[in-house]
Amino acid sequence: MRRIEVPGRGDQGGGGSAEAFGDTVDYAPDALHYHVRIISFGLKRRRGGHPSCMTQVPNVTLRNGKQIPQLGFGVFQIDPEETAKSVETALEIGYRHIDTAQMYGNEKQVGEGIRNSGIDRESVFVTSKLNNGFHKPDDARKAFDQTLSDLGTDHVDLFLIHWPLPTRYDGDFVSTWKTLEEFAADGRARSIGVSNFQPAHLDRLAEETETVPAVNQIEVHPYFVNNEAWSYGREHAIPTEAWSPIAQGNVLDDPELKRIADATGKSTAQVVLRWHIQRGNIIFPKSVTQERVKENFDIFDFELSSADVDAITALDKGEEGRNGPNPDTFDMIPD
Repeated sequence: MRRIEVPGRGDQGGGGSAEAFGDTVDYAPDALHYHVRIISFGLKRRRGGHPSCMTQVPNVTLRNGKQIPQLGFGVFQIDPEETAKSVETALEIGYRHIDTAQMYGNEKQVGEGIRNSGIDRESVFVTSKLNNGFHKPDDARKAFDQTLSDLGTDHVDLFLIHWPLPTRYDGDFVSTWKTLEEFAADGRARSIGVSNFQPAHLDRLAEETETVPAVNQIEVHPYFVNNEAWSYGREHAIPTEAWSPIAQGNVLDDPELKRIADATGKSTAQVVLRWHIQRGNIIFPKSVTQERVKENFDIFDFELSSADVDAITALDKGEEGRNGPNPDTFDMIPD
């Protein structure tokens, strides 16, 4: 089944309800256990500027019916002094999904960039994450209040536990998750999810709590497909968000990826991002370079063959390819 959404007047975005969109046809790809919706996003004409062309961006429908743009803009390691302008530029290009976190130290600037863009808040899907030092329920409540204050909003579209920290807090991430359930119940977090959770961590949540995470944000790229966690998400209808989607640039010189890029007339980065899209991953590449931000957005006018998708997946190096920490042992709490 395929659902093509025809936009109505004004801005369209991932944070709103289904009723905000136009005519639809259902779409459920065989490779996924959750719905993907194709959304045509348009931009308002900015003062002194020009309207952006229409670009089709897939929207993943979460378990609770909320929708998240499959392509977003990440602000990890973007200096706070550059964040507001970077977010504003991304929104001008057409992004409608911003991924930030308390530990990034730039939530205030993300909020500033959204306000400066002139794009309605309801048209922008905003994700943030709980700081590792605030897992205890009362601490989590205070930290979440601070996130909303810093972003300058009364809600986030998605709030995640950033890391499970199974060797901290006596291994108790369950009470943290139950606290996030409070945020979902009062509407201040429209969806809640997790980041860097292993299948065993997800099993505990399933056994001890009422809410299945809306997403699991994990490290995924061609050199580390993270198959165990990725497959668990697919089997349990938990969409995968892929952080470090191009392995911090480490995959860009790969001969196989260059071959596919040459054949498609796209850059290696675009090929990798397209691979993620076709595997159903939600991605949010980061750049402070306007041309690169545009390039990362320009991945919906071509498709990879199934053979190319398989060839890229076969580049997996298992644990050797992992760039980030192992969630089973990572225990860092910021100063």
